[in-house]
Amino acid sequence: MLRAAAIAERAGIPTVSIVTTPFLAQAGVVSQGLGLPALPIAEYPGVPMTDGPDAVRAKVTGLLDQIVDGLSRAVDGGGVTAAEPEPRAIVHRGTLDEVHEHFQTNLWSDGLPIIPPTRERVERFLAHTTRKPSDVLGRLLPENREATVWSIAVNGVMAGCRPEYMPVLVAVVEAIAEPAFRVEDAGSTPGWESLVIVSGPIARELQLNHGQGVMRVGRQANTTIGRFLRLYLRNIAGLRIPPGAGDKGSIGGSFHVALAEDEEAATAMGWPTFGMDQGFRRDESVVTVQSVVSVSAPIYSAGTRALDHARILAEVFGDACAYWSSIGMKYNRWQPLLVLGPSIAGVIAGDGWSKDDLRRYLHEHVTITARRAENYALQVGATSYTLEAHVKAGVLPTAYAASADPERPVPVFVQPEKIGVLIAGDPGRNQSKGYVNNHIQGARVSKPIAR
Repeated sequence: MLRAAAIAERAGIPTVSIVTTPFLAQAGVVSQGLGLPALPIAEYPGVPMTDGPDAVRAKVTGLLDQIVDGLSRAVDGGGVTAAEPEPRAIVHRGTLDEVHEHFQTNLWSDGLPIIPPTRERVERFLAHTTRKPSDVLGRLLPENREATVWSIAVNGVMAGCRPEYMPVLVAVVEAIAEPAFRVEDAGSTPGWESLVIVSGPIARELQLNHGQGVMRVGRQANTTIGRFLRLYLRNIAGLRIPPGAGDKGSIGGSFHVALAEDEEAATAMGWPTFGMDQGFRRDESVVTVQSVVSVSAPIYSAGTRALDHARILAEVFGDACAYWSSIGMKYNRWQPLLVLGPSIAGVIAGDGWSKDDLRRYLHEHVTITARRAENYALQVGATSYTLEAHVKAGVLPTAYAASADPERPVPVFVQPEKIGVLIAGDPGRNQSKGYVNNHIQGARVSKPIAR
């Protein structure tokens, strides 16, 4: 909303953005990043979704004076931005404890101890890329800061990465800098996290874990690459929780682990790897980044036929996705990820099923009633949401409005080809897990790793 207001103001069209009290601090960060810190804002006090009709009516009436005032005054197109340290600047001298305290005070850390990014350490990272330190990979909202190769190396050092991880880190930032990823929404209220998936030969070279405990903190490559992205989102994009203000995740669900696939298992069973599913060759190294807003329960399944496992996957993975599916349907950007244990994938593939067969099964057998989908959308503020309206707008297939029966079942997964399927985890156990993405925010983006 504020981005649209900034465009209008620069075109000479007066605007006022209505913002609820809990979002005022975040609105200030966004306005500053847009270069218009004085964008007119009218404050709705409180939380409208927990106000009754009378309270909403009274509060909206109370906005009128703020709206009139905002529309009647000119907006300063400038704004003073606090000076930031230049690349190679020495920002602090002291003991390790003093460095940690300085970084914490300046909100440059994630709350954990960091490795001090000395020039010597940063230079060792830069030696592992052909990119120039000053190269800009994009600008990251909400603070609209340049994503440079130098800043990637600095945050990589801080996160505890090894210098040889640098090509992966560059590809990660290239992915989140793509407009389709919508990094500016990484601080939205659902509190989604950015999941890094590393595919191809480099995953083996850097010894990323793809087996037992794959999503546990413990293996340096998985842990520090995941932590790097969270640090970079804080320090460069400006997505900080209070006392910062750019991240409005209501509760959140942080994890700092990069994911790698058991590509040998995928190859042995005749399935394409996850990297190949993204359009790359098996011998190419690739980084994929996508949002994860929630995770399913561990999915245990047993049996010697593909259908034995597909039924359980549809129930548990499907239920995990069902609640959030109305928002996925709204934007038609539903890209959930199913991580299959190697033993499970082996049975499914051994029974003659391809990944696409599994995707089609999930599409056909995971449904939600229209009433539930529309009710769930209402709870997050989509007060005029209907499936019929989205069908008329061409967002959803006609099957979603096949009748007016509110109890009619509709598919949770609009486009089965967008369900990610990846093999990882303990080969000695019959467990899988599902990851729910946050619709249009944090769309799946893949980038080749240049070395």
